[in-house]
Amino acid sequence: MEELNAVITQVIQVSPTMKVFRIAPLGWELPDFKAGQFVAIFLPGSAHRCAEATEEFEKMDSDKMIKRAYSIASSSKTKEFLEFYITLVHSGSLTPRLFDLKIGDKVGIGTKFVGMFTLDQIPEDKNVVLVATGTGVAPYMSMLRTSALQRKGNIAVVHGASNSWDLGYSSELNLLQTLTTHFKYLPTITEPQKEMTPWNGHVDFIQDMWNAGVVEKLWGFKPMPENTHIFLCGNPRMIGELTHALEKDGFSEWNRNKNPDGQIHIEKF
Repeated sequence: MEELNAVITQVIQVSPTMKVFRIAPLGWELPDFKAGQFVAIFLPGSAHRCAEATEEFEKMDSDKMIKRAYSIASSSKTKEFLEFYITLVHSGSLTPRLFDLKIGDKVGIGTKFVGMFTLDQIPEDKNVVLVATGTGVAPYMSMLRTSALQRKGNIAVVHGASNSWDLGYSSELNLLQTLTTHFKYLPTITEPQKEMTPWNGHVDFIQDMWNAGVVEKLWGFKPMPENTHIFLCGNPRMIGELTHALEKDGFSEWNRNKNPDGQIHIEKF
């Protein structure tokens, strides 16, 4: 069985079903990676599941390692730890075990960091819209914490969730907006009736916000294929509908081999 080669150094409860984990390597050095990439986290089937878990969808062998890939939220310049923003899947295999971990507990981290969901192939002067639902905001946090704000073009994060408490990193994103003139943060929720206090922000699905021209109004010009790249991470329905809307404006999906000039960059959960 593979060795658990890392340790939990911080756990932040964002909402009842979302946590931020900081994980540090034990006796090895994190390799270089690009902001936006992902890596595997693993635990043995014998690891205890959290109290909120429901019956496991698939029974796991106690000796088998359970591995899942997660986008990294920490800066690629930080070598002391990795940060992850994770949603509990109550009947899942890995997340109920992760959600039972405390500071000081061991966990496994893969040593291969992969993924093409990065900003490095996009010209510095192009505008970028980073669209996410739920924990899909994680790779964008890595980008913003690494070097994205040094770009010359405009940057906007559009983040959708059911409620305000599910908008992880909202405090940091709001702060970045006050400190940086070319960065904008657009949160939206779909269940305002459940809020503890009145919600004064957007209450639309992201694809409807896009069709209503929210980013165009924010920037004062229409994002088009010649001036803007769009990143999509999260809910498959959002990705599908927004891709369809973008294609009407002439955007096309980026593919390293088939369409290296595309402007829609997709990371599917």
